[in-house]
Amino acid sequence: MTSTGHCLCGAVQISVTNLAHDMHACHCENCRRQGMIGFSVPVPAADLTVTGEVATYTSSDWGQRAFCPTCGSNLWFRATGGEADYYLSPGLLDDLSGLKLVDEIFIDRKPAAYDFAGPTKRLTGDEFFAMIASSSEGGQP
Repeated sequence: MTSTGHCLCGAVQISVTNLAHDMHACHCENCRRQGMIGFSVPVPAADLTVTGEVATYTSSDWGQRAFCPTCGSNLWFRATGGEADYYLSPGLLDDLSGLKLVDEIFIDRKPAAYDFAGPTKRLTGDEFFAMIASSSEGGQP
């Protein structure tokens, strides 16, 4: 099955095959500054097709954010180096049905102003980085 979407102005179009329905929320400082909460859906590079001009910004030592240079819509986050997955902004998708919030990272940096309903897996920043380190050493996150 193919899912489609686009940025606010339509200059960037996306097509995703085999879209996962697990949605993630990030409360790190960079996500907060970009829009309060960084919602994302993981998409393997092989499953994403993008048309249109995309601008990128290296927001940390380990990650890069992409956006539409015309309207500024957030497109995705991606770890630098290698064949990393895209963490696509779900707001780009034409059809959001079936998406479910499953986890939150940097929960220790979440402002007290909001909470999500329902249970999610919650990781602190340290727990998240430990999971990434374990994963890159061949362990299971």
